[in-house]
Amino acid sequence: MSNKPSILLVEDEENLHEALKLNLELEQYEITSAYTGSEALQKIQNEYFDLIILDVMLPDVDGISITETVRVQNNQVPILILSAKNTSSDRVLGLKKGADDYLTKPFNLEELLLRVQKLIDKNKKMQDKDTVGDTYQFGGHTIDFNAQEALTKEGQRIQLSKKEAMLLKLLFENKNDVVPREKILQTVWGYNVYPTTRTIDNFILNFRKYFESDSRNPRYFHSVRGVGYKYTE
Repeated sequence: MSNKPSILLVEDEENLHEALKLNLELEQYEITSAYTGSEALQKIQNEYFDLIILDVMLPDVDGISITETVRVQNNQVPILILSAKNTSSDRVLGLKKGADDYLTKPFNLEELLLRVQKLIDKNKKMQDKDTVGDTYQFGGHTIDFNAQEALTKEGQRIQLSKKEAMLLKLLFENKNDVVPREKILQTVWGYNVYPTTRTIDNFILNFRKYFESDSRNPRYFHSVRGVGYKYTE
């Protein structure tokens, strides 16, 4: 697994695509390529990206429709649109549909790289929620992250796996917010390509067994169908 920021580059003009890919890789980004809208949507569905660079004029599904689809799915990945359309109404439409930035062709490479860096930095700051300390208490239970151990309110000690401890920490740090499955699998499992959601579901079921009075009617650990998982107090 690479620690480089990952970018999905969606551009059907081959020469431009290769030139952008090369320059972005020189800036230490990990690039995944897509040349059509449908290919882009498939990759967005199955992989995690820190940024999408998206051409508007694509052979099948256009960039604006892709942006809309991504936002409807509640995916907050930053999107930088590239377009030969340079009127203010085109620009407004792109931003209105959910793009974070809009750059018209032809563009200055240095400006593109600067905008890419800014969007990735901004996204990283938003992702970094308040961190919890070495221990966390809720509902009479205590989690010790260093020892990877839970002490339940009934006094039972449970040895947690490393990934259980990491997932609990991530959910606690995002208390009352839905954490998308993509973010969980990227943060806890380190995947850029995802396995099935069953992986996380089994962990959530374990947490309910450990900490819920009634695992069928959970108070703390919730699955939000099609979106992700949430811890509430």
